[in-house]
Amino acid sequence: MSSPDGGRPITATEAARRWDPWTPSVVAARLAGCPVPWAVAGGWALDLFAGAISRAHEDIEITVPRAAFDRIAAAFPEYEWDIVGAGRLWPYPLAATRLDLHQTWLRDPFTGAFHLDVFREPHDGDTWICRRDPTITLPYTELIATTANGIPYLIPEVVLLFKAKADRPKDNSDFHRVLGLLPEHRLARLNAWLTRLYPDHPWSSEMYDPVLGAPTE
Repeated sequence: MSSPDGGRPITATEAARRWDPWTPSVVAARLAGCPVPWAVAGGWALDLFAGAISRAHEDIEITVPRAAFDRIAAAFPEYEWDIVGAGRLWPYPLAATRLDLHQTWLRDPFTGAFHLDVFREPHDGDTWICRRDPTITLPYTELIATTANGIPYLIPEVVLLFKAKADRPKDNSDFHRVLGLLPEHRLARLNAWLTRLYPDHPWSSEMYDPVLGAPTE
């Protein structure tokens, strides 16, 4: 698909320099009362699940139903939005209809700093649809868990499913950190998804005994 007019390249160096991420508590305070099912995603979600901060986070991501993004944006009227993908950046209005682009960065119009990355995800009403395999679906009531102080976050097996593709050191570290915290039903679901999307992924052999099919101790 051709790029929308107005997009420009953005390097990883520029992005890292401009990112000044909020914390989950700051995002939750801004979205308090917002009637949209949203959840912290990525490494921060695993920290919320584990109940401890494991490492520094260079950004913060939340996931929202694609059709509800405008209601999320309304909670941040003093900021602007850019859509990011494939090393390029567009002002939100120029690429909002692109279904292959989902990352949406909140930008301070005065400093140029990015504070929040919103994933606009496919859905069917109250059901989330995995953008990497539309046969993987969950109702939002099952997709989202909540901390004791009310911060919503993606359940860990969904976070790890998306992390499994990149095979970066931080993703492997995140997997090993939470592996021992995952109950059997979450391990089984993650393994089924990995088998479907990434056959022979090394995480599967770490979760399950290759002979007995039992959870690894």
